[in-house]
Amino acid sequence: MLVRLLFASRAVDASREAIESILASARRHNPESGITGILLHGSGVFLQGMEGGRQAVSDLYGTIQRDPRHKDVVLLHYEEILERRFGGWTMGLVDVGRVNASVLLKYSERATLDPYAVSGRMSMALLEELMATACIASHA
Repeated sequence: MLVRLLFASRAVDASREAIESILASARRHNPESGITGILLHGSGVFLQGMEGGRQAVSDLYGTIQRDPRHKDVVLLHYEEILERRFGGWTMGLVDVGRVNASVLLKYSERATLDPYAVSGRMSMALLEELMATACIASHA
């Protein structure tokens, strides 16, 4: 059974090196677990979507909750799915600083990434628009 999980967290370290470390770890471990996903980051906030088997996604989310690189981890959305939307990426990456502010403003009160202030459905809509407009900066 496939599931999709969407969560927000705050970076303990939002440096480029720390984000690259998180991305490299995901790309190294996700294929063996059948996990695909997307990571958005901006202003020290992460919005991450992941898809895969129910147990694999649950295990990974538990690992992220304990990961010292993340704090304030909040589940935004969880659902059983018929097909993947993030199937093209072991972990795609979007630097929100490179996204047109009008796209962010479309889904939020302000032109910033703040998944804590919007519904999980709105965060998912933002991800879908970024995928549709080819804003996924890294396709590995």
